[in-house]
Amino acid sequence: MKDKKEVEMLAAEFESCQKILTALGDEVRQHLILQMIQHGTDCNGMRVPEITNLTHLSRPAVSHHLQILKDAGIVKVRKEGTMNYYYFASDNAIEQLIETLTHANKIIHSLPDRNGE
Repeated sequence: MKDKKEVEMLAAEFESCQKILTALGDEVRQHLILQMIQHGTDCNGMRVPEITNLTHLSRPAVSHHLQILKDAGIVKVRKEGTMNYYYFASDNAIEQLIETLTHANKIIHSLPDRNGE
């Protein structure tokens, strides 16, 4: 059995990634992220109306999904007067998820091979 402390550490890492996993697990948010990556070449970010036009979602739906992505640490918002610009966080939570998955992969690969071959 793997070191209990290391498994507990991985469990805590997974728990801290729950919002990220939830945010990325939704197909609509995946589409929204892809559209923002594809069309968001401007460093200023994108506004809800721009994203709405790209995704064919309603403004409230786009705002809802952006809030989930923001809560997960994937996007941030910058306000200019009454306008909000959404952009990908440079300290992106996806890096935290990658580190967690790398840790899980390391543990899994250290387990004995039981495939019977």
